[in-house]
Amino acid sequence: MIKQKSKSRHETEPRSFLDDNTDFERWLRAQCKVVEEDLDEKHKKMKDDPFVFLRATFFRWATCIEALCPELKDAPRVLSVGDTHTENFGTWRDAEGRLVWGVNDFDEAASIAYPFDLVRLATSARLAPKAKKKKARAMTHVGNGDAAKAILDGYKKGLKRPQPSLLDEQASWMRAYVTCTDDERDEFWDEVEKYTRAKPPSPVAVTLRKKLPPDASFDRFATRVAGVGSLGRPRFLAVAEWCGGKVVREAKALVPSAWDWAHDQRGKLRFLELAKGPYRAPDPHLALESQSGFVIRRLAPDSRKINLGDHANMRLELNLLNVMGFDIGAIHAATGASKKIIEDLDQRDSDWLHAAAKAAAAFVEDDFKQWRRHG
Repeated sequence: MIKQKSKSRHETEPRSFLDDNTDFERWLRAQCKVVEEDLDEKHKKMKDDPFVFLRATFFRWATCIEALCPELKDAPRVLSVGDTHTENFGTWRDAEGRLVWGVNDFDEAASIAYPFDLVRLATSARLAPKAKKKKARAMTHVGNGDAAKAILDGYKKGLKRPQPSLLDEQASWMRAYVTCTDDERDEFWDEVEKYTRAKPPSPVAVTLRKKLPPDASFDRFATRVAGVGSLGRPRFLAVAEWCGGKVVREAKALVPSAWDWAHDQRGKLRFLELAKGPYRAPDPHLALESQSGFVIRRLAPDSRKINLGDHANMRLELNLLNVMGFDIGAIHAATGASKKIIEDLDQRDSDWLHAAAKAAAAFVEDDFKQWRRHG
């Protein structure tokens, strides 16, 4: 059972980012066998820009956000995504083969006051790079106030009329933003060829092979470096040949949410509770290997996280932020708390999300500067 404790570490005593980072990584090493080279890579990425830093440091958000926005912490609590941001969305195929878009990472799921999923999403929109570094092409500029409004409008719609975003049906307009290009398909399979061979723990290896098609010709186990916030946690892959092409399954170590760590609660894995909850069209390949705590998923060009800076068509525009808010609303609606949330929203002024994201972004930028000065 989770202990009910409302105060975070940061509320009880001021701490520097460096102290929180050290304590969190010490805790992480007690939860899984950390890949130290990947953790070093995470440390380097954290110096890229405030947006990447935000993605990498949900543990810090969890310790500080209630103290930073005390007017939000007593709002209705729901099972939340936790680590919401503009790059925590992707595509997958459901059991009917339909292409689905939505939140695709629930590693940090926890019971949290509902506004904080929205604040983190709006904060990430504020911090998102305004230009593509790789392709040197300007992204559409989105005003911060308009971004917060679009997220909140979408969220309210998701609460009232929750459903998944099916790119073959009502959300077909999103294909121009999120479907995989030919170049991205080639890049994906090129990377598969380069994955380093590895030996997973026995239970993980058995589960990975079971998740392959029954008559697939197994090729090898491998590992890869991916993500930002999850860097340091081991990942293993099974690569096989099936019906004339390759298929890939990934196992990623799943640990309790950093929210639980920050609030001195005994963690509980809630990944599948949200990923396969009501109003979702889940990936049928998604599973949890309970003995070792690895989450298993299919990897493919049409089943992956979509990063703004890497995807050729992705634009951070108001209609995209609106559907991101919608998906968060649908996820929260699945908890049965829609009525309480709507009542709480009706009591808040129209600028609350913009103001909270502004304060949170400034805090993240200060932490980022401290990290850049460190080492």
